[in-house]
Formats: sequence, structure tokens, C-alpha cells
Amino acid sequence: MIAGAGPDTPLQQSFVSLRHGGRAVGAGVLVAERLVLTCAHVVNSALGRDRFDQDTPGPGDPVTLRLPHVAAGRDLTGRVVRELWSPPRATAAASTPVRPGQVPYHGDLAVLELDAAPPAGAEPAPFLQHSYANETIALWASGNPLPAVRAVPRVSAPPWIALDVLGGAEVTEGFSGGPLWDRARQAVVGLVAAVHRTPEPAAPGAPPTTMYAISVPAIEAELPALPPPAVPTARRGVQQLLTALERVLQGHEAVQDCEERLAARLGRPSAGPAADLERLVGLAVGVRRGIPELLDLVRDHAHQPAAGPYDPHPRPGHHGAREDWERLRRAARTVRPGEYLTTRQRRDLSGLLAHCTRTDPRTLLERVLPHAPELPAVAGLADVMDALEGFSSLTGAPVPPLLQGVVRISVEERAAGAYPSEDLDAWVERVGARSGVDEAAVSQFRADVVAAAAPVHTPAPGPTGGAAPRVQVELLPTATGRRFTYQIWTLADPRTHRLALVRDAEAGSEQVVDDIRRVLRTEVREDPETALVEYFLPSAWLGLDVDSWESPDGDEDGPFVPGITRRVVVRTTERSRESYAGWKQRTAALPHAKHLVLDERHTDRRVARAQLEVHRDAGTVIVCCPPDHHGTLLRQCVQAGVHTVLWHRDEHGAQLARDLLDLVDGADHTEVPEVVRLERAKAIAEPESTAHHGRRLSLLYDAPDHRPPQLAPDAWVLTQP
Repeated sequence: MIAGAGPDTPLQQSFVSLRHGGRAVGAGVLVAERLVLTCAHVVNSALGRDRFDQDTPGPGDPVTLRLPHVAAGRDLTGRVVRELWSPPRATAAASTPVRPGQVPYHGDLAVLELDAAPPAGAEPAPFLQHSYANETIALWASGNPLPAVRAVPRVSAPPWIALDVLGGAEVTEGFSGGPLWDRARQAVVGLVAAVHRTPEPAAPGAPPTTMYAISVPAIEAELPALPPPAVPTARRGVQQLLTALERVLQGHEAVQDCEERLAARLGRPSAGPAADLERLVGLAVGVRRGIPELLDLVRDHAHQPAAGPYDPHPRPGHHGAREDWERLRRAARTVRPGEYLTTRQRRDLSGLLAHCTRTDPRTLLERVLPHAPELPAVAGLADVMDALEGFSSLTGAPVPPLLQGVVRISVEERAAGAYPSEDLDAWVERVGARSGVDEAAVSQFRADVVAAAAPVHTPAPGPTGGAAPRVQVELLPTATGRRFTYQIWTLADPRTHRLALVRDAEAGSEQVVDDIRRVLRTEVREDPETALVEYFLPSAWLGLDVDSWESPDGDEDGPFVPGITRRVVVRTTERSRESYAGWKQRTAALPHAKHLVLDERHTDRRVARAQLEVHRDAGTVIVCCPPDHHGTLLRQCVQAGVHTVLWHRDEHGAQLARDLLDLVDGADHTEVPEVVRLERAKAIAEPESTAHHGRRLSLLYDAPDHRPPQLAPDAWVLTQP
């Protein structure tokens, strides 16, 4: 039915529509000749069940499907493959139900096996891991190209990818389970799972809708029994690979043996006696992780014992053939630069990383790639491994970045016990040996990492030991600025960032504070240091006096005033690429940064911006001007990447500017929130002193160790498309 080959032909040949009662309810994608991948909640909808039903559909629960671009009017029947059913669950480890509004959740994947062969023209889709630079498209359940959505991946937040919707149709029910198609790379990069939608009508300048998709690594981890999906046909390096294989696999029997075993590993049919090098390479380059699987099999074949003392063909690892083996490995990296591990090696590593709790993902990436011009966004150790797998040892380092990362994790985790550190070491030893990495080089690298870590002193528990827990409140004000929807996150350390509460019905400031108190009591263990409360606001609403909000005097403890008993700071959710560049520059200048005052002389936006450009090393800015100019100057500071802005919401003048400068003078940037909290407390403790500058004192604080959460969008009205 496809008239001609176009840019989306592979998508159209594989796109599947799931139906219930004669209408499309969701989508899926053909991943093998008779296997369809989709979301479990889409299968439940197609069967007329509750969206989050956990029970595995049986053989008596047929699902109606169509391939709308191949045979539009023909209904097909598929049934759930029992071992490939992964219903939605709240956590990665336990099969607990998903709470309303919880994001992200885990699982939500299913595979259907067609009762009969698909129509002529249907082809399994190629898959690749997503790229942050590429625009993607998603089709509605019917497959009609008109209601298509265009989106760009913003951040990986395993098991999901968050994408900013750029245009096209509104993301509504029916997109779920459908393939996320990267037109530039000609591959599926995920399955659409959910969307956060801005409330109607959207405020002027509102951020784009955020769409979520289940990533390819998450699909592979959730469904280990799923046959490896196809990948786009590789061209670069294929001739190099063929030439290198001819030198290592000599003779038809060797080629046939490797082809049969590779086909069995990849779940593809073997050509049998007709196998040749072109068929072997074509099989490997056509399947995700097929190249690492090929190298693994060729290594096993090449390491078989020699036929006799006069065997004319030396093996890799023997002196005469090491150069050929290295040539083969270089060719393989040219064909698939982002694939180093076999499917089983990657799965084994993911299982070990799930037990690692001490290693910070971002810090690990920075240590392994200290000279990378731009590091990818990561939200977990598995995400770091996916990033490192794509980096080669371009500097000639004997240990590739991926193995360096695992060695560093092992060293850091050893302080918590032998497991999983010793198993990580064994994994590195085994994978390194099979990849041709010298064992002595790995041992020396590990010794260097241990020696570098030895002098580090771990602070004893106490008032200054460890990072304080944080409560992050993301507010979306209404037009009046008096009612809000919001969600509250808790952050105990960089690895335990979790959503604690969602309120999508409008509430007042007293309800916000009550919910903060509830989260502090039930979700946060406040030792060794008092929690920090962070309010995230759109830049247009930075003037909201959230730091002075309190709950009503409703119990024996009296009103709860976070600004007095907790350190309360204001942050913004709208740092652009340009402002982030300024933020990084000011971070580098913090050790010798000076303070800057913006007063009534700088209320013109051009003057304020010029001052901030001249003082690009200023880490703290004092805003001291009439209150009606606060919003303008605060936005200028955000755009310039300023970390810390201190201002009084009511007063201004030269004396106040001097008082606020004295307040922060000599204080490290990490101490400023506590200094401000104490000034607020002093003002309340002295009721007779109505002029104390601690009253109505506010702090915009976006310091280097306080980056915004990566997953949460600015607005959240959760729907399940």
C-alpha cells in the first residue's frame, strides 16, 4: 500500500494500530516478523480492561490490530507473549501499583505475537538509542500522518526520556505505545508513554508540553527475552570490517560456523551452507548489538586450539595475528561506535549497577571524560554507561572509558562492602579480556584510582557532615498569583530524587505550606542538618513572597513558618542555554568572586545587563531598588547566570544596600541561605524593631551544588495518551 519510498517508509512499514470496539486506542511497532512491541496499558485498553491492570492476558484474550500503512482495512489478531508482559509498577524492584500522578513509573511494556504472518510489505522497525540533537515524530493510533507530534529529547530520566513538544497535533490519548521516530537517523528511539500538558488556556510564554517515552535501553532491560531489534543499515566501515574478517576467519567452514551461531544468538534464520562473509556482516550490522556479538563469537572461534604444531594460521592473542585482531576491532568501532558490549554483558552490568548507591553519576562522567567539550545529561549510573559506551580511547589510553567508569564505581562502592564491588571487578576482568584490553593496564588504572581516592577525608556526622536534605516545591501560579498547582520533590542525595506529592487542584499558600510540613514529617529524615526548602517558579513570578508564607495556627505547635525554621530559597525553572553558559562562567569564578549592587540607577534593562556583562565574575548580586523594578532586575540576573541574588521586598536605599553587603561579606556562598534564615528569625524575635532588615528579606539561590531536577516540567497536568 506504500506508493513509494519516503523518509518515513520504515516507520510506516512497521507502525501498528491497536483497536477496541472498532476504534483505535493506541499504537505499537513491529519488532520481528510476527512480534509487536507496545505499552501494557495500551493492551489493557484494547482488551477493555483497567488501564493499569497487572494480570497477564491469556491465550483467550485476543487483541485486534491493523497495519494502517500496509493493509489499512485488514484486521489482524495478536496475543500477549507471557514472558514479555511487564505491566506498570511504581518502583524498579517491586511490583507495587502506580500511584495517581506518579512519574516516572517502570515497566508498562508488552509484546504481542501475531496469529498469522503480517501482510506483504510489513517490515520490523530499526531501533537506535535516542539522540538529544535530533527532532522526533510520533503518530496517533490511526497512523494518519496529519495528527503527528514533533518533539526533541530534553533529558534522559531512566526509564523514560523527557521530550519538549515543538509542534503538530496536541498529544492526547491514542499516542501511547507508538514508536518515537528519529527521521534523521531512520530509527525508532523509544515508545511514547505519557505527557505533561499545560493547563488550558496556557499562559503567555508558557513552556512547551513535555512528552515522555520509554527509552530503548529501558526496553532492553525490561524485556531481556525480546529478540534484538534491527538497526538502520550501516555503511561506513563495512568494507573495512569485511577485509579484517577475511584475515581472521579463514575458510568457508569458519565463516559458516560463526554465521550459524550468530544467527542463533540474534534470533534470526541462518543461511546454512549458503553463508558467506557478506551474509555474516549483514546479519551483524542489521541488529542492535550485533557487532559486539560478532566480535565475541569470532574471538571464541579464533581462540580455538591450533590444528597442530604446524598450523599455518596463527590466532588472535598469538604474536603473528594481534595486528589483524586489532584491525578487526577498529573496524567494528567504525561501523558501530556506540556499541561495545554484547547484550548479556550489558544486562549483567545493569544488574550490578542497581546495587550501587555511593557513586554520583554526573561526577563519575566528569572524572572519566574531563576534557569532553559537552557532557550528555545523565540521571543514573546505567545512563552514564550508555554514554561512555560511545566514547573510544581516542587519546591512546589502554583502558577504554567504559571500563574506566566501572573501575571507578567499584572503588567507590567498596567502602559499602564487598558486594557489588568484587563482582564489578570480575566483570571488568572478563569483559576486558574478551575485548583485547591488557589486564596489567586495568590493574594499574585501578591502583591509580585507589591511590587518588585515599587522601579524601570523609567528614564525621554532625552539623556540617554531609549534604542537607532538600524539599523542592515546583509552583505553577494562576493568573492572579493567589492560587497554585504544584508538586513536591525530596532530594536526600543526587541519587534519591523522588516525587513526594502532587496537587493538580488549585490551592492557596497555606495549603502549600501544610503540604511541605507533611512531606518534611513523613518523607525527610532531617539529620545531620535541617532541610533546605526550594521554591521553583517561572521567572515572571519570582516576586511571589513564598519565603514568608506560613500555615494557619491550627495545632499546639502553632503556625509553621518555613522561612524561620528552615532555610527557604527561591529558584527559577527557566534557565536558557545562554544563561547556563553564564552560570558556568560564574561558577568558575566563585573562589575570587565579588559582590555587585544593582540599585535605582540600574532599573533600565540595558544598564542592568551592561553592569552584569562588565562584572561577569560576580557571584552574588544585591538588588536594592524600588519594588516595582524587582521583577525586571531579577530576570536580568537569571539571564546573566547569577547564582545568588539577595533583596528586600519593601525597602531600598544606600543604607539597606550597605547592610546587605555586610550580611554576605566574608560568607562562603554555601553559607548564604543560613545567614538569611537567621536574619529572618532575628526580625521576628524583635517585634518592637519594625525596621529590622530581616523582615521581607528574600534570596534567589541557584548555587553550583543546587541544579534543578531534570525530569520535572514547569507545568504538570498528567494524562496518559
